[in-house]
Amino acid sequence: MKGLFLNALTDSAEMIPFLLVIYCLVELLERRFGETINAKLQKAAKSGPALGAALGCFPQCGFSVLASALYTRRLITMGTLLAVYLATSDEAIPVILAKPDKAGIVIPLLITKLTIGIVSGYAVDILLRSYRKQAPPDSEVHVEEMHEPGCCEHHISGKISKWELLTHPLFHTAKVFIFIFAVTLGINYLISMVGEANLGKVLLQRSVFQPFLAALVGLIPNCAASVAITEVFLKGGLSYGSTVAGLCCSGGLGILVLLKDNHDTRDTIRVLSLLVAISTAVGVTIQFVYG
Repeated sequence: MKGLFLNALTDSAEMIPFLLVIYCLVELLERRFGETINAKLQKAAKSGPALGAALGCFPQCGFSVLASALYTRRLITMGTLLAVYLATSDEAIPVILAKPDKAGIVIPLLITKLTIGIVSGYAVDILLRSYRKQAPPDSEVHVEEMHEPGCCEHHISGKISKWELLTHPLFHTAKVFIFIFAVTLGINYLISMVGEANLGKVLLQRSVFQPFLAALVGLIPNCAASVAITEVFLKGGLSYGSTVAGLCCSGGLGILVLLKDNHDTRDTIRVLSLLVAISTAVGVTIQFVYG
């Protein structure tokens, strides 16, 4: 057990420098362009799903949180909200980039999720005629007035000190490192018990049920979900289709904001049901076509 612990600690610790650099860059970009981008998202009409999916590709769950806040005020359509969720990978991209030998997966993953977000977002808006349900201009809520909590309870919008530009990436790196270490230790222990050759079988790989189970895990409103899905995929325990299904559901704290602030319970259930259904269907399709 001591060997498993040390191996997991070593593997996880090697990712810390990469994670810190990535999160510092993300923090700078989010602070510099966040309010401008969110203002455009708020004003988007028919371009909403395309813009929402593009924003969802941005690492972390900041834009899914803001999209949820805008949706609960009925300032964006359901299709736009789902486009953001489906394209969001939360912590998946930083975790993959922290392993340079796996970085080639990032572009195909982003393209896949972007396509899913755009197509599904427009399809939902057309089917539900969400465009007609847009709030009138006089009900607009300015982005600068919205101070939604981010992934570590920091504010996504508004001014912060230069010190926070470093402390938040440090804190976030430490938190994600703990999640990665825990998942890696668990996977290493599982492999030691069943053998690496049997890992896929234990985790229902190539089964039509795996994408659905991965999607349910992705619904957990915490970045631990996307970290776990990504780590298991990189270890060979999840198929690409199941990984896409899980990450399409990984809206992070955006889902928590929807659950907390959307007072229409039936509408919340409808959004989450569509999210799981679309993610599972896409995951099963990818798994069936590509194996």
